[in-house]
Amino acid sequence: MKKIRKSAKAVSATGLPACPEAPTSVLINLIALAISLLAVWWLRDYGQHLPSRTVGLVVVCVSLAVPIIVLEWLFLKPYRNASAGLDFRIQRKRGGGSRTAVKLLGFYACVGLVAGVYWLFPEYHGSFYDNYYAVVKAVLPWWLLLAVPYFYWLDGFMLKPKDSYWQFGSWLLGRRKNADTRAIGQLLLGWLVKLFFLPLMFVYLGNNLTTLLNFDFTRFVAGGAQGSFKAVFDFSFNFLYYIDLLFVTVGYTCTLRLFDSHIRTAEPSFLGWGIALISYQPFWSAFSGTYLKYDQGPAWGYWFWNTPLVYILWGSVILLLIVLYVWASVPFGIRFSNLTHRGILTNGPYRYTKHPAYISKNLSWWMISMPFMVSSTGGEALRHSLLLLLVNFVYFMRARTEERHLSWDPDYVAYARYIEQRGLFAFVGRWLPLLRFKPGRLFNDSGEPTRPPATAVATGRLATE
Repeated sequence: MKKIRKSAKAVSATGLPACPEAPTSVLINLIALAISLLAVWWLRDYGQHLPSRTVGLVVVCVSLAVPIIVLEWLFLKPYRNASAGLDFRIQRKRGGGSRTAVKLLGFYACVGLVAGVYWLFPEYHGSFYDNYYAVVKAVLPWWLLLAVPYFYWLDGFMLKPKDSYWQFGSWLLGRRKNADTRAIGQLLLGWLVKLFFLPLMFVYLGNNLTTLLNFDFTRFVAGGAQGSFKAVFDFSFNFLYYIDLLFVTVGYTCTLRLFDSHIRTAEPSFLGWGIALISYQPFWSAFSGTYLKYDQGPAWGYWFWNTPLVYILWGSVILLLIVLYVWASVPFGIRFSNLTHRGILTNGPYRYTKHPAYISKNLSWWMISMPFMVSSTGGEALRHSLLLLLVNFVYFMRARTEERHLSWDPDYVAYARYIEQRGLFAFVGRWLPLLRFKPGRLFNDSGEPTRPPATAVATGRLATE
């Protein structure tokens, strides 16, 4: 595992840009995934006596997170990373108790703000989030209690102990003259990311886990080759997205400096937030139904059912694209998060292109909906295809805003330079110079680059959840 981690340090003999070292290990994450899938198998065959589905969700998430944390601690030693800002050789600082109290005030205030948002907005009322609230009610008291020794113990080893929680706590206590409002703003944006995405992903994960646990495997041998493939496709489609959602949910939960998985910085721009949020519910239903409804006809399976060979080949390509999409989630380990920076991934599919998930997902939508084939007239085919192209453009802009944000980190700049020379799609930048990477900018033009927050300036690199 150490060899896998150090391989990213290799310097090119040709003088071309070298790829920075990744903060994660794909091998470690795959081992943890195998353990978590064993937990799914146990839940399917022996876990029926559990009191609720939410317990099963906690089991599969813990069985992924704990092995990653333990194996990274043993082999990768993330606490030694400069981005962690820790040094266990230093003595505990005097005044740590009072400083910890201020940090805890900031932390508890953030939790209270999240609870206030859930109480205020109608989106978070009703039964949709019941399983999420059930887990929160069971875990939250222990989480709030364990935060006390965790904050106190970690404070003694932080190189810069007056972090964003301390800044926020000081601001709440009225010490606002010297408060770092940019650090406070970044802290609150990071919590906003978690309060929006975590419940949504948790519910989706629960739905996929239920389908996985209740799947009838006898369908694999029923209905001939075509019927069997349909069963394989249905199972694989759900199973692959389950893996993706598992890493996503664990990622939003495990935001801890001790494991260098904390939020370093959050996306600061309205454009970045807006273009990301319209891709998710409840915003997607409102936006796509009014402006981007491209999938108005039957999907691919309906059209190819009477041609079994084409049906199997077309479905296999869709599954391959989804495999690539999920492969892009595995390298994150416990660090997945939208709109934040928690380390620069350079392993797995990211070794070949900067946005493998967006590329494979958008291609799969073309294969699934086929707007160019299923429309009644040529004009409708063109209209629906243009609408799907607009959806693709949303993800293109997500990619550009993410690159602009991450470019505050020198590691990302080095990685982007590497991909620009060696990536699978390096030819795009050569053909269209406007799309070439430019630190701090959406496009390679003469505009002014965005300014990183003070926390990024102070550390010389970005930080995420």
